Amino acid sequence: MDMTASTIDRTSPVTGSAISTLVDAFYAKVQHDPTIGPIFNEQVEDWPAHLALLKEFWASVLLGAGTFKGNPLEKHLKLPLSREHFERWLALFAETAGELLPPEQASVFVNKSQRIAETFQRAMAARRDGFGIVPAVE
Repeated sequence: MDMTASTIDRTSPVTGSAISTLVDAFYAKVQHDPTIGPIFNEQVEDWPAHLALLKEFWASVLLGAGTFKGNPLEKHLKLPLSREHFERWLALFAETAGELLPPEQASVFVNKSQRIAETFQRAMAARRDGFGIVPAVE
């Protein structure tokens, strides 16, 4: 991941090094996790390439690097994911961030991951329930 000084948001407590460290450690855990590991291992054919893509994603989201090209929501909409999968992903992500990063950096990652997960879950529910139209409760 090439993170030049001109692409980094200097107001963020997160660094390119923190992104790389967290992504590598977290997805090493994911691959062996009994709940979410099978889903990832079935989908990811080339882990080094996927990790590089994930590092670009996080650098774009948290640092404004603009290097990520793709549509992660669309990719995830095609997967058989449940609330349990999201909860496990978030718990493992928060655990890993807390183990590896200073609290301020970990908090930035965890907060952003929670917002992304909420967006993904809403989109999945909308697709499943006919664009998320929920009847009013009387």
